Amino acid sequence: MIRYDLTCKNGHAFDSWFASAAAYDALDKAGQLSCAVCGDARVSKALMAPAVSESAKPPARRLSEPGNPLEKAMAELRRKVEATSDYVGDSFAREARAMHEGKSPERAIHGEARVEEARRLIEDGIPVAPLPFAPRRKTN
Repeated sequence: MIRYDLTCKNGHAFDSWFASAAAYDALDKAGQLSCAVCGDARVSKALMAPAVSESAKPPARRLSEPGNPLEKAMAELRRKVEATSDYVGDSFAREARAMHEGKSPERAIHGEARVEEARRLIEDGIPVAPLPFAPRRKTN
C-alpha cells in the first residue's frame, strides 16, 4: 500500500491510499481519480515529504468531512442535487430540450453539456444553470 498527497485543479488538497504506485498510475490513466471534495477529475500528485513514523496520531479530520464552511455547503449542495435529480450524462442538452418541448416527462436532471449546447438552450428560453462542481461520472 502507498499513500499519496493529491490536489485537484480547484486547489483542494487530500490524500488517498493505493495498492501500489502502478495502481495509482493505472487509475490516473483511466481517468478514475477524482477530488474527494469537489469531484473534479483533474487530479495530480502533490509534493510530499518522506513519512517518518513518530506515533500513530489520528488525522486532524476525516477526508470525507468538509474542511471549511464553503466545502460543507458545496458537499450539501452536491448531496441534494444527486438525491433529487437524475444524472443524464452527456445527454443533458438533448434531454432538457425534449422536456421543454413536451417530448419527455419533466423532472429534475443534471449532467454535462458543451458550452455551445448550454448557450443554445439559454437562447431558446430553456431554463438551465451550471453547477459549481463537476458531476461524478457513473461507472459500472
